[in-house]
Amino acid sequence: MMYKAFSRKLFGVNHERLRRTLPVCLLVFCGLRFGEFRVLITPSILHLMVSTFTGGVMWQALSSKDNAGLLQNMLMLPLDGRKFVLSYTAALGLYAVLTKTAMLLAVVLAVSAGGVAALSGSIICAVHAVLLTACFYGWRKYWYVYVLWIAVMTAAVLYLGESMCVFALLAGSSMSALMLLLRMDGYAFYGMEKAGSRTRKSRRHALVWRYLFRYLTAHKNYLINTMVLWGGGCVLPFFFREMESRWAVPVGFAVLSLNTPMGILLSCDPGLLQAVRSLPDGRRRFCVPYCLFFSLCNLMTNSIFLISYQLQTGGAVWLMMEAAVFFALQSAVCSVLLEWYHPILDWRIESDLWHHPRKYVVPAVMLLLAGAVGTVPALLPALLLLPAAGMALLLF
Repeated sequence: MMYKAFSRKLFGVNHERLRRTLPVCLLVFCGLRFGEFRVLITPSILHLMVSTFTGGVMWQALSSKDNAGLLQNMLMLPLDGRKFVLSYTAALGLYAVLTKTAMLLAVVLAVSAGGVAALSGSIICAVHAVLLTACFYGWRKYWYVYVLWIAVMTAAVLYLGESMCVFALLAGSSMSALMLLLRMDGYAFYGMEKAGSRTRKSRRHALVWRYLFRYLTAHKNYLINTMVLWGGGCVLPFFFREMESRWAVPVGFAVLSLNTPMGILLSCDPGLLQAVRSLPDGRRRFCVPYCLFFSLCNLMTNSIFLISYQLQTGGAVWLMMEAAVFFALQSAVCSVLLEWYHPILDWRIESDLWHHPRKYVVPAVMLLLAGAVGTVPALLPALLLLPAAGMALLLF
């Protein structure tokens, strides 16, 4: 009964969500499988991909505030703690695997040469990720233990490949996580300790960062756009194989700087723009954290591109890593400066912002800088002064 209460909220009363999602996964698999496009994916990369994706979706589901009310009502009842934890974990785990990971597997298995063995290994990795993430979330005050646990399992998956030892380790790790879940209380998923546990000073310093995180989580399409860029970072090296690395890497960074939603945060909220401008020293207090947050998002995308480039082509050097940091900082500084000095005001609906020609200004500038770096790589240390000069405009 407890499982039904959670599953009906996640899948619908008659599992309508599964009836829509699973046929779509089947159609995607068949459509891609009958095509000629194939990608070689090693078992270790496939298992790591499935584990990371499923763990991320599971963590997001556990952190969802939509479940807080249902959890609070359920915890008020005299329920068996173990059954409650297992029912909640099973419901969220099936939601993560059947609605999210299933689509990933439909795409990956369709374009790769993996068969039943790859599917079986992926399912084992997905179940392990669900149990380990739930255990991590419930016992998160011992985060350092779980970070080490995840690091050991990641290293095992990468270095042991498709050996049977990997699945034995995954099975043992899953059983250990399950045993820890049985000792957990249902209130560990409610997370009441989050509220009011920080000092006033830490709240004040993290106010802008918290706003930016909440803004992105409240607008799911912004997150989807960011994840599409991450996917682009994985795919772009495949198209840049014929180019020299000194040209391919900077051009890839320039293309990935087209993060439209992150560059219109002030334009899409005129009330926020007016409030920030009216505050004393509002430019420094808001734009500097905004720029750093934007840089972090860009750096994550550039890092994914660089890792994918190294795996597909090889030859990544320290100069490319410096270029990743430079393009992440420079594109963020340019976007924030445009938002502060030239915000988009003449729009009627949000779609006008997404398709405004101004969004191509920063990628165009980055392409010019990519040409300069590709022509004369020695210019990169000198070009690092550009983001510093932009930050100075925001600070003073």
